[in-house]
Amino acid sequence: MDTAFHEIDERTNLTASNKFELLLFRLGEAPGTDHRELFGINVFKVREILVMPTITAVANAHDCVMGIANIRGQIITVINLPKVVGCIPKKGTPILLVTEYARSTQAFAVEEVNEIVRLEWNQVIAADGNGGDLVTSIARLDRSTDSPLVQVLDVEQILRDVLPNATGDLTEHKGGPKIMLPPGTSILVADDSPLARSMVENGLTQQGISFIMTKSGLEAWNQIQAMSDAAIAEGKTIQDKVALVLTDLEMPEMDGFTLTRKIKNDQRFKSIPVVIHSSLTGEANENHVKSVGADAYVAKFVAAEFMQTIRKVLNNVQR
Repeated sequence: MDTAFHEIDERTNLTASNKFELLLFRLGEAPGTDHRELFGINVFKVREILVMPTITAVANAHDCVMGIANIRGQIITVINLPKVVGCIPKKGTPILLVTEYARSTQAFAVEEVNEIVRLEWNQVIAADGNGGDLVTSIARLDRSTDSPLVQVLDVEQILRDVLPNATGDLTEHKGGPKIMLPPGTSILVADDSPLARSMVENGLTQQGISFIMTKSGLEAWNQIQAMSDAAIAEGKTIQDKVALVLTDLEMPEMDGFTLTRKIKNDQRFKSIPVVIHSSLTGEANENHVKSVGADAYVAKFVAAEFMQTIRKVLNNVQR
């Protein structure tokens, strides 16, 4: 038990240095080739790895859903991940990854689990369409010019496609007073998932909220610095431009933990509230965000909590 807690603490402390751990796995051969490409998932999102248990088929399920499994008394949907991405597993799918995304639990069948590697987020680059609709980023396992590449899947998009009821819609919630930003200000958003950016955009647009969208922590950091310089040139401060920063945690080049710390440790920006909006859930992960100085945390994609959290944080600032 002490060893387990030590490992959790060690992994949590990685976020202080813009590092993370990636679980590598294979899904089979890519269509038309004999290559078995590497895929990855943040270790924080993996609850456990199991030998494939008994699967019960579910009537009228999505064709990428293998069925459901009874895992420690919890009924969990099992998704055929090779089928989702179009790979052909020559060894079958004997391994199950049980994961937690946005306070929901699901399992992914994979062909093979390889190892856990420790990387810096600046070894990860945005896919920008090079990996198709289901890949958010590409990780380089080392810094050599011929480094092996790992595809980091957009699990949020996969769940939206296969289990549409598993992810909410940020335009669903219409309760509560309209959110009003101080005149001339916007919300600065950072998220590497196209799906998440689209949902946040729709939710904020419905509220009539001005926003600036970025795809990584580094892009958001560069944006807020540029906006600060522009504000000074106008005789204003960055607080006249940015009302709130809304950031994901897992992003290429610079993660949300690092972005939050940099904002809160900079005299120019520290009064700007930061809300972390992440599918990286679980009590330990949610509590950890407080240690980097974030003003609030909200899980993806919980419409009521999303709007309530933004409203509460803005109200606290304006008092």
